[in-house]
Amino acid sequence: MSRLNWLSALNWLLAAFFAIGAFGNMFASETILADYQRWGYPDWFHWVTGAVELATSLILLTRFRLWGAVLGSSVMASAVATVVYHGEYGHAVPPLVVLGLCLTAAALFARQGRR
Repeated sequence: MSRLNWLSALNWLLAAFFAIGAFGNMFASETILADYQRWGYPDWFHWVTGAVELATSLILLTRFRLWGAVLGSSVMASAVATVVYHGEYGHAVPPLVVLGLCLTAAALFARQGRR
């Protein structure tokens, strides 16, 4: 498979991840709401997180996908910072993985744009 196909698959995977995350935050379970409260965020903040994740997902599906990957990196860096700040180190692993994938995608998108 060519690099372009792998990059396209990564892009779709990230878009799906952020769409699912947006849904999970916008229609948050009691567990997720309790997490936000424990971390000190206001009651409405899960809506902001969901909206930014939805925007990330949609931007990744446009010609501005580089900016979608950058926005996704910001969301995941914030997630990592939140859980690490609160000493929940085990919860940092999944957002760290997605952060790495977003940064990789952003670098490859930027490289593609320079050709």
